[in-house]
Amino acid sequence: MHASQSYEVTIVGGGLGGLTAALALRQKGLRVTVLEQAPQLGEVGAGIQTAPNASRVLTSLGLRRQLEAIHTEPLDQVRRRWQDGSVIGLTSLGEHCKRTYNAPYWHYHRADLHKVLLEACLDEQRPGPAVAVHTGSRVTTVDTERRHRPVVLTESGQRYESDVVVGADGIRSAVRDLIGMPDTLEFSGEMAYRVLIPGDKIAADPATRWLVDRFQSTIWYGPGRHLVHYMIRGGEYLNVVALVPCSDEVAEKWSAPVGSDELVNAFPGWDDRVPAMLSKTEGDAMAFALYYRRPDPVWIDGHVALLGDACHAMLPYQAQGASQAMEDAAVLAEELGSVPVAGVEEALTRYVSRRAKHAAMVQDASLENKRFYHLPDGPDQRERDAKLKNFTGESHVSYQWLWSGTPLNDPDAESFAYQFPR
Repeated sequence: MHASQSYEVTIVGGGLGGLTAALALRQKGLRVTVLEQAPQLGEVGAGIQTAPNASRVLTSLGLRRQLEAIHTEPLDQVRRRWQDGSVIGLTSLGEHCKRTYNAPYWHYHRADLHKVLLEACLDEQRPGPAVAVHTGSRVTTVDTERRHRPVVLTESGQRYESDVVVGADGIRSAVRDLIGMPDTLEFSGEMAYRVLIPGDKIAADPATRWLVDRFQSTIWYGPGRHLVHYMIRGGEYLNVVALVPCSDEVAEKWSAPVGSDELVNAFPGWDDRVPAMLSKTEGDAMAFALYYRRPDPVWIDGHVALLGDACHAMLPYQAQGASQAMEDAAVLAEELGSVPVAGVEEALTRYVSRRAKHAAMVQDASLENKRFYHLPDGPDQRERDAKLKNFTGESHVSYQWLWSGTPLNDPDAESFAYQFPR
């Protein structure tokens, strides 16, 4: 893009989706400002999975070296039965992903991944104008009276006028509400416990030491609930996500702290290895009510667009929420980065046409997995377990489709210029 074509984008929300978009847009030569309502930038202490579709986006932004410094690579995805821990199915990750998709399946501490993105946005030496990031900036107004130059106002009275506004501000998006988009939030009836357990406590106990023998991503299936765990920071922590029916308190407050006793008691009758693991939980464990958005293809209004959870919040049953936001970011940058400011509306329309159906399919698959994961013991469960023995995806999307991701127009990203050893 010629300098004369460069224009301004304001991104509301400095999470993983917002910062990926900021970096991708910056590298197309756009001048980007990020407004984050929190007093300082950061991410909650929890793990995150980036499947090959998201890894491809991140490496194509020139972050491979930084990601290699913070990642942990699971070698397999293991599925276990709740009562006895027997292995239902095993899917190769690790080298298999790099060979098949030429992009890795990696685990991170969310804060580490966020920091890599933030530093890249701010780094003066990278291509494009460095991103301006403002914290403590809660957005109270999105003024679209001048359709081509929307204005964002913050609680402190700051005014940001730009050519495009991107609402990357999460499941309870202020931008979405301020431009009058329909309320599509749905409550799942479930909650997720998110826990980090020190790896040395896991390694020291013979009952849990098996977890450090080989890094894996493990899913336990049981009636009405399931459990996911994997190592991050090279074994420094075991990240646990436990999904169970939601309590009234958490449904009302959206989140609440929990102790190790509550976690253990949430899985009565499960294989001994589950309480052995969960009992090692220390402070900072939280329960989060699980909400999602009904699929809705209306993501734009003039020069204002939504991204990530603001438009397609999904349940965590495909581990794809952040990955889909990163795909949004890459496609948005391709579209906006290829037009002068006069072409913004058409570019945003193309962004939605390339992303809305795809994201909706992942939303639907995540919702379907809620039922699929939580079947009571019986014929349906036995049929599911038989299917999982040799499977290539869950519910109704294949890993081939999901992990290949939305095709990028960028031939370098799509022809896998960032070769992984084969």
